[in-house]
Amino acid sequence: MGFTELFVSTHEEALKRAGALQGGGPAAPGAVRIPDISDFEVERLGDLAGVAVHAPGADYELAMVDVASDSLLGVPAAMVRTLAELLSYETEGEGDVLEDVAANWAAEEDMPFGPDEARGYVRRIAELAAGVDPATRSGLYVWTS
Repeated sequence: MGFTELFVSTHEEALKRAGALQGGGPAAPGAVRIPDISDFEVERLGDLAGVAVHAPGADYELAMVDVASDSLLGVPAAMVRTLAELLSYETEGEGDVLEDVAANWAAEEDMPFGPDEARGYVRRIAELAAGVDPATRSGLYVWTS
């Protein structure tokens, strides 16, 4: 298995980035590159985050954004909001939601990393999601090799 990279950009920039990644390009500045996972694991992260912030069942399915690249997927707005909420969601006596989501994600079957590494990935992905600005027509994208 290769890697999955998550990044924020406009649609046009995402297509260019997909081309660079297809050609073996390095990780983009600010992107989160995770080895040995696929888009399925990213969707599972969305599901786990949705449960944690009490928004289960929303649309957390990644979608192909352009016929030019079947490896480039868009993160739906509901999932972007849910991931961003992990940075600030407050609970009463339930502990740190982001840490819980990271631990649960790491515990998923065949995950190639443990809870400590997952915590870093989840925090960085949540920060990317928080940086999505619809006013600039940017979105959160996933590219999987």
